[in-house]
Amino acid sequence: MRDFDASTLSNEEMNQSGPKTNYLLIDYENVQVKCLSALNGHPFKVLIFLGVNQTRIPVELATSIQALGSNAQYVPMSGSGTNALDFHIAFTVGQLAAREPDAHFHIISKDSGFDPLIEFARKQKLHVHRSKDVAEIPLLRLANAHSASEKVQAIVQNLELRRTGRPRVVKTLTNTINTLFRHSLEPAQLASLIRALEQDGHISIDNENVTFHLPTVS
Repeated sequence: MRDFDASTLSNEEMNQSGPKTNYLLIDYENVQVKCLSALNGHPFKVLIFLGVNQTRIPVELATSIQALGSNAQYVPMSGSGTNALDFHIAFTVGQLAAREPDAHFHIISKDSGFDPLIEFARKQKLHVHRSKDVAEIPLLRLANAHSASEKVQAIVQNLELRRTGRPRVVKTLTNTINTLFRHSLEPAQLASLIRALEQDGHISIDNENVTFHLPTVS
């Protein structure tokens, strides 16, 4: 498994998962991910950023990384310093976004210092998000949402990340939710989720017009 260098990727390699690649950038100094099995069945390109003193990783993690083949790569730091790894992640996101602006970037870190950068990136119409754990990634939360409350939480997170272009009428919101769950829900289930969103205070409905009252998701 070679070390990562965005400049060496061909356009074909960068787009082999489709027009919108999902990049997972793990701040391993900050979050010691144990396993990547949650990614099974989902098209992610994984970059694991290692600090200079991180010379060993758990066997279970190494096994799950190896199972991803060329879609998972290590990014070892060549030097140390305050926030060195964070800057490296930020630089890599910029490097990749310059070549693939429609990609989605998921930073795994508990460090809220990324948030101003993420806010700035979103204003540039880039899709960047930070999660504290792999399981919190919006795409995975949608896929793993089984109970009604889990579905509502996943919908809220997805809608909050949109910031702009949110559906403004009930019919469009219903279609949006149906699309999020890959058209697997019955009309009664969709109506129930809309009611739950309203009852929980996430939306208010006035004559079929929808107003959002969503939390800030980092």
